[in-house]
Amino acid sequence: MDKKIQHQELKRPDYKRIYQDMISKKFPEKQDLFVSVLEKQNLSFFDVLKISDLVSGMQKKETVVFNQKHKSYDQESIRKILEYQRKNKLNNSQTAIHFKLSRNTISKWKKTFD
Repeated sequence: MDKKIQHQELKRPDYKRIYQDMISKKFPEKQDLFVSVLEKQNLSFFDVLKISDLVSGMQKKETVVFNQKHKSYDQESIRKILEYQRKNKLNNSQTAIHFKLSRNTISKWKKTFD
């Protein structure tokens, strides 16, 4: 695969812009809750999780379930999750519960990235 094409496929979404748009359209009255995180230049993986949790608390249960099934993670995020697991001495089940993932997903990532 061409390096240029491969590099384009690995670009991260602009989470800051995505969440700013979503919050301003769906929850304009709640924007104050997100100011401290959204004023950062670049959002970290954990910032995205924090915003996601706040937004999901405001959404209907069906929407949360749908969104949970369609999450995707880049390599950097996966490595941070696995690093968090090691640092906090968690097993796959505990890590899966914390990040709302399948323990099989954690196991697969460990085989792939460790």
